[in-house]
Amino acid sequence: MKLFLDTANLAEIRQAAAWGVICGVTTNPSLAAREKEEFSAILPQICDLVDGPVSAEVLAQDYEGMVTEARQLAAIHKNVNIKIPITPEGMQAVKTLAGEGIKTNVTLVFSANQALLAARAGAAFVSPFIGRLDDIGHNGVELVEEIVALFKIHGIDTEVIAASIRHTAHVPAVALAGAHIGTIPFKVLRQMFNHPLTDSGIERFLADWQKALKG
Repeated sequence: MKLFLDTANLAEIRQAAAWGVICGVTTNPSLAAREKEEFSAILPQICDLVDGPVSAEVLAQDYEGMVTEARQLAAIHKNVNIKIPITPEGMQAVKTLAGEGIKTNVTLVFSANQALLAARAGAAFVSPFIGRLDDIGHNGVELVEEIVALFKIHGIDTEVIAASIRHTAHVPAVALAGAHIGTIPFKVLRQMFNHPLTDSGIERFLADWQKALKG
């Protein structure tokens, strides 16, 4: 499973890219609104930091508006793909954009039906939001597993991005469910490094080395 970073914060992206563990970035209007710079200025900088897919979301809700925004965003960099919500207007836009060679990431997916519609419209990616499903008592990881199985049975090439990941246990769970990509907040990505036995092991090795030096 590939790892993307779910943020619009340049410092976080720069750090995660330096670690060498991410190969893409997803953003959304809420994440972009937290930053001081205009998103139009941030997006090309993100693309310079990460050589992989970078999702940028349209704000329009009508077909014409979505397509217009999508073309403008896609023109910024070859790696930009367009996040579009799973609505009838959105799928019409996805079909048009796919015909123009513009990749799309269909977002706010909460059912296998929605994922299938997105894939058939021509989406390059679909993003089931597992954390938000967990919030209402559903099992988000099971949805990922269902979508992956459905796509495999029918030979669908659309990649599944497990989104709305809330904690480190979600990451191996969606990987085992077959997600092609997990998009992860910086805090959770940082926590993935942590284990108390790693910390104690480093301390032990250093202590033993210091003893040896003192002879």
